[in-house]
Amino acid sequence: MPERRFLVVRLGSLGDIVHTFPAVGALRESFPAAEIVWLTHPRWKLLVSSSGLASKTWTTETRSLASWKKTIREIRDAKFDMAVDYQGLWKSAAPAFFAGVPERIGFAPASVREFGVPILYTEHVQATSSHVADQNGELTLRAGALAPVAEVQLHPPPVDDEAFLKYSSARGVDRYVVLSPGGGWRSKCWPPERFGTLCRMIADSLSLRCVVNYGPGEDDLAAKVRDSSSDTDPLLFNGELGPLMSLLRHAECVVGGDTGPLHLAVALGTPVVALFGPTNPARNGPYRGAKGAVTTPRAAATINNEDIVLRAPNVITTHTRGDQPHPSMLEIQVDAVFDAVRRIIKGRA
Repeated sequence: MPERRFLVVRLGSLGDIVHTFPAVGALRESFPAAEIVWLTHPRWKLLVSSSGLASKTWTTETRSLASWKKTIREIRDAKFDMAVDYQGLWKSAAPAFFAGVPERIGFAPASVREFGVPILYTEHVQATSSHVADQNGELTLRAGALAPVAEVQLHPPPVDDEAFLKYSSARGVDRYVVLSPGGGWRSKCWPPERFGTLCRMIADSLSLRCVVNYGPGEDDLAAKVRDSSSDTDPLLFNGELGPLMSLLRHAECVVGGDTGPLHLAVALGTPVVALFGPTNPARNGPYRGAKGAVTTPRAAATINNEDIVLRAPNVITTHTRGDQPHPSMLEIQVDAVFDAVRRIIKGRA
């Protein structure tokens, strides 16, 4: 019997793709000789390819009609047995549908964000797990895998790793902590001034340099962190995906909110201090496939393997986007974050 041919669809974004890796990893372990083609956005081709899970990585630009038609034609010509849509949007479900893939697995209506999308699937999965990575794993099980998730660890591209190590060495950055003050929504972000104070405490008490990672449109956050860090001179870093992977991989620890770089750091094997407020870490928190996290008596910190999650008690989860830090983010004090960083650094000594 010929090996099955799977089309995996997860177009974006950074953190969401990282949380899809364990599910696709289980698909790969269950069908080691199968062809698995991953369809994603061009921006994330390097990320998907670095996982080593897909036989091929295809890209499509959903805002381009020409790219859309080309993708559907390629899917039709490839004659896939099954498509698994881990995203649950019209733009992720449509290509396999219009290309006529016979089996199309996706989430049931209660588990998707856009109304009506499941009509494009032949099989619907009602997710029952808390964490989104485990929910993805439920799709993998429906696809016939032996397990829902598998351990996956990323590695930076060697050329980027070598270039980054030269870059950091030239700037006197050896052992360092990465601070990631940005995020897709400013309401998920911890105030940059507090990151600056944290930077000063890390330098004074732990003798470690801080590197401030920031993305497009976050220059103001990086500048505020630097200006609030006294004379500790943090290195400001705004690099492409490959160098970013190297930065995160070689860090002693990464501190940030519910953002792509934080989840990428986890996938690279680096411990994190995750600062959560409006979004729920039970669904979107650091994920290493471990069960049974330990919670402190005050429910302020959750320890999951090497990672520490800080969230104020009794926060009501919301995905409403705002341009100012959510009040729950303001409840996370600098001393608590520094203590979490200190514990991780001490544990790695």
